[in-house]
Amino acid sequence: MSKPFEGVYAALTTPFAGDEIATDKLRGNIEKYNQTNLSGYLVLGSTGESVSLTDGESLRLVEAVVAAARPGKKILVGTARESTKLTIAFTNRAAEFGMAAALVRPPCYFKTRMTREALRAHYLALAEAAKVPILVYNIPQNTGVPLDTQLVIELAAHPNIIGLKESSGSMGFLGDVRPYVPRSFHYFLGSGHILYPGLEMGADGAILAVANAAPELCAEIFRLFQAGNKDDARRLQLDLVPLNKMLVEVYGIAGLKHALDLRGYYGGPARLPLLPIEDKAKRDIAALLKILGY
Repeated sequence: MSKPFEGVYAALTTPFAGDEIATDKLRGNIEKYNQTNLSGYLVLGSTGESVSLTDGESLRLVEAVVAAARPGKKILVGTARESTKLTIAFTNRAAEFGMAAALVRPPCYFKTRMTREALRAHYLALAEAAKVPILVYNIPQNTGVPLDTQLVIELAAHPNIIGLKESSGSMGFLGDVRPYVPRSFHYFLGSGHILYPGLEMGADGAILAVANAAPELCAEIFRLFQAGNKDDARRLQLDLVPLNKMLVEVYGIAGLKHALDLRGYYGGPARLPLLPIEDKAKRDIAALLKILGY
Protein backbone atom coordinates (compact mmCIF):
# COMPACT_ATOMS: atom_id res chain seq x y z
CA MET A 1 0.00 0.00 0.00
CA SER A 2 1.39 3.41 -0.95
CA LYS A 3 1.98 6.06 1.69
CA PRO A 4 1.38 9.79 1.22
CA PHE A 5 5.00 10.92 1.46
CA GLU A 6 6.85 7.93 0.02
CA GLY A 7 9.46 8.32 -2.71
CA VAL A 8 12.68 10.21 -3.34
CA TYR A 9 13.13 13.89 -2.54
CA ALA A 10 15.99 16.20 -3.48
CA ALA A 11 17.51 17.95 -0.47
CA LEU A 12 17.88 21.19 -2.41
CA THR A 13 21.01 23.28 -2.56
CA THR A 14 20.63 27.02 -2.05
CA PRO A 15 21.84 29.02 -5.07
CA PHE A 16 23.90 32.11 -4.33
CA ALA A 17 24.96 34.86 -6.72
CA GLY A 18 27.77 36.68 -5.01
CA ASP A 19 26.73 36.30 -1.40
CA GLU A 20 23.00 36.79 -1.99
CA ILE A 21 20.40 34.07 -2.48
CA ALA A 22 19.37 33.72 -6.12
CA THR A 23 15.71 32.71 -6.21
CA ASP A 24 15.65 32.99 -10.00
CA LYS A 25 18.33 30.30 -10.24
CA LEU A 26 16.42 28.18 -7.74
CA ARG A 27 13.27 28.44 -9.82
CA GLY A 28 15.25 27.37 -12.88
CA ASN A 29 16.51 24.27 -11.10
CA ILE A 30 13.02 23.42 -9.82
CA GLU A 31 11.56 23.72 -13.31
CA LYS A 32 14.00 21.03 -14.46
CA TYR A 33 13.43 18.82 -11.41
CA ASN A 34 9.68 19.07 -12.07
CA GLN A 35 10.24 16.99 -15.22
CA THR A 36 11.64 14.08 -13.19
CA ASN A 37 9.94 11.47 -11.01
CA LEU A 38 11.13 13.01 -7.75
CA SER A 39 8.32 13.00 -5.18
CA GLY A 40 9.21 16.46 -3.98
CA TYR A 41 11.82 18.75 -2.50
CA LEU A 42 13.35 19.58 0.85
CA VAL A 43 14.22 23.25 1.26
CA LEU A 44 16.37 24.52 4.14
CA GLY A 45 18.00 21.18 4.87
CA SER A 46 21.67 20.60 5.61
CA THR A 47 22.51 20.58 1.90
CA GLY A 48 20.69 23.91 1.58
CA GLU A 49 23.16 25.52 4.01
CA SER A 50 20.23 26.42 6.22
CA VAL A 51 22.42 27.32 9.19
CA SER A 52 24.04 30.04 7.05
CA LEU A 53 20.77 31.77 6.13
CA THR A 54 18.84 34.55 7.80
CA ASP A 55 15.18 33.95 8.64
CA GLY A 56 14.23 36.39 5.90
CA GLU A 57 16.30 34.53 3.31
CA SER A 58 14.91 31.22 4.51
CA LEU A 59 11.30 32.31 4.09
CA ARG A 60 12.00 33.73 0.62
CA LEU A 61 13.42 30.35 -0.39
CA VAL A 62 10.38 28.50 0.93
CA GLU A 63 8.08 30.84 -0.95
CA ALA A 64 10.08 30.40 -4.16
CA VAL A 65 10.12 26.60 -4.00
CA VAL A 66 6.40 26.32 -3.23
CA ALA A 67 5.62 28.63 -6.14
CA ALA A 68 7.89 26.82 -8.61
CA ALA A 69 7.05 23.22 -7.72
CA ARG A 70 4.72 21.36 -10.03
CA PRO A 71 1.37 20.42 -8.46
CA GLY A 72 1.73 17.08 -6.73
CA LYS A 73 5.33 17.61 -5.68
CA LYS A 74 5.48 17.71 -1.89
CA ILE A 75 7.51 20.43 -0.18
CA LEU A 76 9.36 19.66 3.04
CA VAL A 77 11.03 22.46 5.00
CA GLY A 78 13.82 22.33 7.56
CA THR A 79 12.61 24.49 10.44
CA ALA A 80 14.86 23.69 13.40
CA ARG A 81 16.03 26.44 15.71
CA GLU A 82 17.93 26.23 18.98
CA SER A 83 14.95 26.61 21.29
CA THR A 84 11.56 24.96 21.28
CA LYS A 85 9.82 28.34 21.22
CA LEU A 86 11.76 29.54 18.18
CA THR A 87 11.32 26.22 16.38
CA ILE A 88 7.56 26.36 16.84
CA ALA A 89 7.43 29.98 15.70
CA PHE A 90 9.53 29.42 12.58
CA THR A 91 7.72 26.19 11.70
CA ASN A 92 4.34 27.89 11.79
CA ARG A 93 5.61 30.93 9.91
CA ALA A 94 6.98 28.73 7.13
CA ALA A 95 3.75 26.71 7.12
CA GLU A 96 1.91 29.77 5.86
CA PHE A 97 3.50 29.24 2.44
CA GLY A 98 1.89 25.82 2.00
CA MET A 99 4.52 23.23 2.82
CA ALA A 100 3.56 19.59 3.38
CA ALA A 101 5.71 18.85 6.46
CA ALA A 102 8.56 20.21 8.56
CA LEU A 103 11.89 18.41 8.99
CA VAL A 104 13.38 19.16 12.40
CA ARG A 105 16.87 18.29 13.63
CA PRO A 106 17.48 18.35 17.39
CA PRO A 107 18.78 21.46 19.16
CA CYS A 108 22.53 21.02 19.50
CA TYR A 109 24.25 24.08 21.01
CA PHE A 110 23.66 22.76 24.53
CA LYS A 111 24.47 19.26 23.35
CA THR A 112 25.57 17.91 26.73
CA ARG A 113 22.10 18.77 28.08
CA MET A 114 20.21 17.19 25.20
CA THR A 115 19.18 14.07 27.07
CA ARG A 116 16.45 11.75 25.84
CA GLU A 117 14.07 13.51 28.22
CA ALA A 118 14.98 16.97 26.89
CA LEU A 119 14.63 15.86 23.29
CA ARG A 120 11.33 14.11 23.97
CA ALA A 121 9.95 17.26 25.60
CA HIS A 122 11.17 19.40 22.67
CA TYR A 123 9.66 17.26 19.94
CA LEU A 124 6.37 16.62 21.72
CA ALA A 125 5.86 20.33 22.41
CA LEU A 126 6.59 21.05 18.76
CA ALA A 127 4.23 18.32 17.56
CA GLU A 128 1.42 19.72 19.69
CA ALA A 129 1.88 23.31 18.50
CA ALA A 130 2.88 22.86 14.86
CA LYS A 131 0.38 23.55 12.09
CA VAL A 132 2.00 20.93 9.85
CA PRO A 133 3.19 17.34 10.34
CA ILE A 134 6.69 16.82 11.76
CA LEU A 135 9.53 14.66 10.47
CA VAL A 136 12.27 14.04 13.03
CA TYR A 137 15.80 14.43 11.63
CA ASN A 138 18.75 12.38 12.86
CA ILE A 139 22.08 13.70 11.59
CA PRO A 140 24.55 13.19 14.44
CA GLN A 141 27.62 13.78 12.28
CA ASN A 142 26.52 17.42 12.01
CA THR A 143 24.70 18.06 15.28
CA GLY A 144 26.68 15.93 17.71
CA VAL A 145 23.29 14.97 19.18
CA PRO A 146 22.26 11.45 18.14
CA LEU A 147 18.63 10.45 18.41
CA ASP A 148 18.48 6.93 19.80
CA THR A 149 16.11 4.34 18.41
CA GLN A 150 14.01 4.13 21.57
CA LEU A 151 13.33 7.87 21.46
CA VAL A 152 12.27 7.65 17.81
CA ILE A 153 9.92 4.76 18.64
CA GLU A 154 8.37 6.79 21.46
CA LEU A 155 7.95 9.89 19.29
CA ALA A 156 6.35 7.86 16.51
CA ALA A 157 3.33 7.33 18.76
CA HIS A 158 2.38 11.01 18.45
CA PRO A 159 -0.11 11.49 15.60
CA ASN A 160 1.60 14.65 14.32
CA ILE A 161 5.07 13.08 14.18
CA ILE A 162 4.76 11.27 10.88
CA GLY A 163 8.28 10.15 10.13
CA LEU A 164 12.04 10.25 10.37
CA LYS A 165 14.91 11.23 8.11
CA GLU A 166 17.86 9.11 9.22
CA SER A 167 21.15 10.48 7.89
CA SER A 168 23.72 8.63 9.96
CA GLY A 169 23.79 5.96 7.25
CA SER A 170 23.17 3.15 9.73
CA MET A 171 21.27 0.15 8.41
CA GLY A 172 21.08 -1.10 11.98
CA PHE A 173 19.05 1.98 12.94
CA LEU A 174 16.48 1.09 10.31
CA GLY A 175 16.30 -2.49 11.54
CA ASP A 176 15.88 -1.36 15.13
CA VAL A 177 13.07 1.13 14.35
CA ARG A 178 10.95 -0.15 11.47
CA PRO A 179 9.34 -3.14 13.24
CA TYR A 180 8.34 -1.08 16.28
CA VAL A 181 6.67 1.98 14.78
CA PRO A 182 3.25 2.25 13.12
CA ARG A 183 3.20 1.23 9.46
CA SER A 184 1.96 4.75 8.70
CA PHE A 185 5.23 6.18 10.07
CA HIS A 186 7.52 7.23 7.21
CA TYR A 187 11.15 6.16 7.36
CA PHE A 188 13.34 8.19 5.00
CA LEU A 189 16.94 7.36 4.25
CA GLY A 190 19.30 10.32 4.20
CA SER A 191 22.25 8.57 2.56
CA GLY A 192 22.35 7.70 -1.12
CA HIS A 193 24.84 4.88 -0.67
CA ILE A 194 22.19 2.76 1.07
CA LEU A 195 19.15 3.68 -1.04
CA TYR A 196 18.50 0.23 -2.51
CA PRO A 197 19.37 -1.85 0.58
CA GLY A 198 17.36 0.53 2.73
CA LEU A 199 14.30 0.05 0.55
CA GLU A 200 14.77 -3.71 0.88
CA MET A 201 14.66 -3.32 4.67
CA GLY A 202 11.45 -1.32 4.67
CA ALA A 203 12.37 2.33 4.15
CA ASP A 204 9.66 4.41 2.48
CA GLY A 205 12.01 6.52 0.40
CA ALA A 206 14.88 8.93 0.76
CA ILE A 207 15.71 12.61 1.06
CA LEU A 208 19.04 12.94 -0.70
CA ALA A 209 21.67 15.56 -1.43
CA VAL A 210 22.94 13.57 -4.40
CA ALA A 211 19.47 13.79 -5.98
CA ASN A 212 20.29 17.41 -6.88
CA ALA A 213 22.87 16.20 -9.38
CA ALA A 214 21.28 12.87 -10.34
CA PRO A 215 17.52 13.18 -9.83
CA GLU A 216 16.68 10.73 -12.60
CA LEU A 217 18.98 8.04 -11.19
CA CYS A 218 17.70 8.30 -7.63
CA ALA A 219 14.05 8.38 -8.64
CA GLU A 220 14.50 5.47 -11.04
CA ILE A 221 15.99 3.22 -8.36
CA PHE A 222 12.87 3.81 -6.28
CA ARG A 223 10.53 3.29 -9.25
CA LEU A 224 12.18 0.04 -10.27
CA PHE A 225 12.12 -1.24 -6.71
CA GLN A 226 8.42 -0.44 -6.37
CA ALA A 227 7.72 -2.18 -9.67
CA GLY A 228 9.50 -5.33 -8.49
CA ASN A 229 12.39 -4.92 -10.95
CA LYS A 230 15.00 -5.34 -8.27
CA ASP A 231 17.85 -6.54 -10.49
CA ASP A 232 17.84 -3.30 -12.47
CA ALA A 233 17.44 -1.26 -9.29
CA ARG A 234 20.53 -2.95 -7.83
CA ARG A 235 22.50 -2.24 -10.99
CA LEU A 236 21.64 1.45 -10.82
CA GLN A 237 22.60 1.51 -7.14
CA LEU A 238 26.13 0.59 -8.24
CA ASP A 239 26.27 3.90 -10.14
CA LEU A 240 24.80 5.85 -7.24
CA VAL A 241 27.34 4.66 -4.65
CA PRO A 242 30.47 6.29 -6.16
CA LEU A 243 28.53 9.41 -7.11
CA ASN A 244 27.19 9.84 -3.59
CA LYS A 245 30.62 9.19 -2.09
CA MET A 246 32.36 11.80 -4.21
CA LEU A 247 29.73 14.54 -4.16
CA VAL A 248 28.47 14.18 -0.60
CA GLU A 249 31.10 12.46 1.49
CA VAL A 250 34.38 13.59 -0.12
CA TYR A 251 33.79 17.06 -1.57
CA GLY A 252 30.61 18.12 0.20
CA ILE A 253 28.29 20.96 -0.71
CA ALA A 254 30.80 22.90 -2.82
CA GLY A 255 31.54 19.73 -4.81
CA LEU A 256 27.87 18.94 -5.21
CA LYS A 257 27.22 22.45 -6.49
CA HIS A 258 30.02 22.06 -9.04
CA ALA A 259 28.40 18.86 -10.28
CA LEU A 260 25.14 20.78 -10.72
CA ASP A 261 26.95 23.32 -12.88
CA LEU A 262 28.39 20.52 -15.01
CA ARG A 263 24.97 18.90 -15.41
CA GLY A 264 23.23 22.04 -16.63
CA TYR A 265 21.67 23.14 -13.36
CA TYR A 266 22.80 26.15 -11.36
CA GLY A 267 25.17 25.24 -8.57
CA GLY A 268 27.21 28.34 -7.92
CA PRO A 269 29.30 28.97 -4.81
CA ALA A 270 28.78 27.82 -1.27
CA ARG A 271 28.54 30.50 1.41
CA LEU A 272 31.41 31.07 3.83
CA PRO A 273 32.66 29.44 5.98
CA LEU A 274 32.37 26.67 3.35
CA LEU A 275 35.25 27.04 0.89
CA PRO A 276 35.34 26.43 -2.87
CA ILE A 277 36.73 23.13 -4.08
CA GLU A 278 40.15 23.01 -5.73
CA ASP A 279 40.91 22.25 -9.37
CA LYS A 280 41.73 18.59 -8.66
CA ALA A 281 38.31 18.11 -7.13
CA LYS A 282 36.70 19.65 -10.20
CA ARG A 283 38.62 17.24 -12.43
CA ASP A 284 37.65 14.28 -10.27
CA ILE A 285 33.97 15.21 -10.41
CA ALA A 286 34.00 15.78 -14.16
CA ALA A 287 35.75 12.45 -14.74
CA LEU A 288 33.24 10.50 -12.65
CA LEU A 289 30.27 12.15 -14.33
CA LYS A 290 31.76 11.20 -17.70
CA ILE A 291 32.27 7.58 -16.63
CA LEU A 292 28.64 7.41 -15.50
CA GLY A 293 27.43 8.83 -18.80
CA TYR A 294 26.49 12.35 -17.69
